[in-house]
Amino acid sequence: MRVGIDCVDIPRIEKSMEIQGFLERIFSENELKLFTQRKMNPQTIAANFAAKEAFSKSLGTGIRGFKLKEVSVLRDELGAPYIELSGKALEIAKSLQFTVSITHTDTVATAIVIAY
Repeated sequence: MRVGIDCVDIPRIEKSMEIQGFLERIFSENELKLFTQRKMNPQTIAANFAAKEAFSKSLGTGIRGFKLKEVSVLRDELGAPYIELSGKALEIAKSLQFTVSITHTDTVATAIVIAY
């Protein structure tokens, strides 16, 4: 079992959202749909970013050999987050399962990922 955790400054993500192509480069199509449903809420976007970083830390390798876009942080019918992998991220983590928890305040988003 491995654990990854990350904390993101929401104002930093808000500034990044203004950069052309940032969202499309980092987030999957399904995440972009989620963000649209949630009216592009910076807290949601920052929480997803933190979860992607926490996922990479739970692997023990950081972001190597895959793109952040291949790690989707989605919500189930009750609103609980879960991770869906594709591409190289799926290949790297194929023998693992993941659980994720995210939270945020007005200024900070935090995520923890447990790989088992």
